[in-house]
Amino acid sequence: MSEPPTFGAEEEFLLVDPRTGEPAPRNSEVAAAAERRGVDLQLELSSCQVETTSSVVATSPELGEELSRLRRTAAQAAQAVGLQLLAAGLPPATPHEFPVTDTPRYRRIGAEYGMVAHEQGICGCHVHVQVPDRAAAIHVSNWLRPWLPSLLALSANSAIYRGADSGYASWRSVLWRRWPVAGPPPFFPSPEDYDSTVRMLIDSEVILDHKMIYWDVRPSENFPTIEVRVADVPATVAETVLLATLVRAAVMTALEDDQPGRRLPPAALRAAYWKAAHDGLAGRTLDLMHGGGAVPAREQLGTLVQRVGPALQSLGEYERVVGELDRVAAQGNGAMRQLRAWRKRGEVRDVIDEAAAATLD
Repeated sequence: MSEPPTFGAEEEFLLVDPRTGEPAPRNSEVAAAAERRGVDLQLELSSCQVETTSSVVATSPELGEELSRLRRTAAQAAQAVGLQLLAAGLPPATPHEFPVTDTPRYRRIGAEYGMVAHEQGICGCHVHVQVPDRAAAIHVSNWLRPWLPSLLALSANSAIYRGADSGYASWRSVLWRRWPVAGPPPFFPSPEDYDSTVRMLIDSEVILDHKMIYWDVRPSENFPTIEVRVADVPATVAETVLLATLVRAAVMTALEDDQPGRRLPPAALRAAYWKAAHDGLAGRTLDLMHGGGAVPAREQLGTLVQRVGPALQSLGEYERVVGELDRVAAQGNGAMRQLRAWRKRGEVRDVIDEAAAATLD
């Protein structure tokens, strides 16, 4: 590609009652209020969620400005109907189930998948990066697999759930993998192999349609992009921009690498995911590029930055990414913020207040 690939991001948010902190199943009202303010919010499976979609942008500062505008407008729309917007991977305070959004497709998913669908309330961040074609998208997917646990650790933002410390930095990612086609994608030798696998999943009624390919990396069905879906929704806009910039540089690096992605033992990749979800940025992760030994998560992210360093340099983002990683490691990502707030008094209200402040920080 003669020019750096364009990119964008989708962010999912919770709608909560500002008094109790419990999820509020009123996404249609919030979407209508946002539309009056010139922003289209997408409705998610759970009616206590909305999603923003950025424009296609060419630089990280553009993405930051766009995401800030979208978060601000979504928060104003929520406030207009008496609710609060939270950037958190899971609701800190929850009911026993989440009502499904009243559309034909979501009603069918709710009926087919039972409690997996009715205990959703899961908020992620999806980064889209331009690629030349489907073959390139499959190559990028294979190349990214060893690095996905590090991106998960960086974005972890769901430590507190149902009014308790979950024991994980990203409990969202653990719950998310209950879906039949979720988590790290398999290694695919070719686009044809990918397509035949998807056909099998649909023909066997494991999934309803292509939209239910929930792997953490997937090629777009409609656009020349690759979508990286591994992350919790980050606590702040700055953390989303950091994540998206790293993903973009990783895609650029993969496109320049003629070697196929590393075939990983399934047990090693599963263990790396679990370790990243459990420890997050504050702990250790597995170095899948060098035998699977445990290393500090921050150190492994540094290794990723060095691997994609030439791409970051070409984007003029290397110093900023290094500085942002240092800042997040020192100040804490979403999970670390949640745990600090929780450990003050063991009050979920403190966690919600922290998350609400970070959402618009």
